[in-house]
Amino acid sequence: MAETGVIEGVYLSSVFDLEKLYGRAFAAHADTIRLRHPHEIEDPAAVRFALCWRPRDDAFSAYPNLGLASSIAAGIDSIVNCPSLPAGALVTRIRDDDQGDLMAGYAAWNVVWHHRNLRHAIVHEARREWSRQAPADAVPPRNCTVGLLGYGLMGRAIARAVTAMGFPVVAAVRNPPQSPPSAGVGFESGEGAAERVAARANILINVLPLTAETRGLIGAAFFARMPKGAALVQLGRGEQLIEKDLLAALDSGQLSGASLDVFAVEPLPPEHPFWADERILVTPHQASESTPRLVAEQVARAAQEFVAGRVPETAVDRVNGY
Repeated sequence: MAETGVIEGVYLSSVFDLEKLYGRAFAAHADTIRLRHPHEIEDPAAVRFALCWRPRDDAFSAYPNLGLASSIAAGIDSIVNCPSLPAGALVTRIRDDDQGDLMAGYAAWNVVWHHRNLRHAIVHEARREWSRQAPADAVPPRNCTVGLLGYGLMGRAIARAVTAMGFPVVAAVRNPPQSPPSAGVGFESGEGAAERVAARANILINVLPLTAETRGLIGAAFFARMPKGAALVQLGRGEQLIEKDLLAALDSGQLSGASLDVFAVEPLPPEHPFWADERILVTPHQASESTPRLVAEQVARAAQEFVAGRVPETAVDRVNGY
């Protein structure tokens, strides 16, 4: 039976003030949903859903009737892995074509950054030095394979952007796509696909979700498969990368550089060695973000669908993680 009245929700995040970030956008939906901080909730039993990002381990414990946890982004691993998330709760993510295009732009920029060694220009500009790179070091895009781990909305957008610049792409997928691939895109599928893609990738881009299979995937054995001097663009989840193994691969020359937007601990601590390593480009988990308006629209719709007894369109498979 569908519920009536305003649907009660709660902000649950250990790192962000979600009201500060999204409160104004959610005000447009005040006739259907209401979100408040935990300390503002008078009756925890009335709370039906939560807006989440990296909730604390016990974040859901106080709300016996909560059945929906909505992420503010595409990532949901910190939610589905939260110990207090009710077993039967639905989890939703943000689905945004614009977000895919933003991610594609970020990835394409980093492909060019590594392909053309643009750090060279940044370093010498700071010194006011006119320092041209040797023409013999130039490799045409058609001879620089970009490997792609993940071929969902984000992966497909990245493939379109990268192939448009002349780089061939090979993507790891669970099963071969049913529709013909775009020009310049090939696939490795089935068991070991990620490792086979790594072996072919001069520049490897990771946009995989965090699952039991991908946690710790990118480490020493993975780097050893890659062509010597390859580069990593890490956009998936921080827990997928073994950080000490990345530093070792850079020190040995197996990898030439890395761009990292996600980390096991965020914010990245000031004392972390990545900050001072000129071979690593660090950005603060901001490769792609949806607008607050879109987040509010999708979460409000999901809450309404949930209380009406329907599975929201943006719901994910909690086991698979996407």
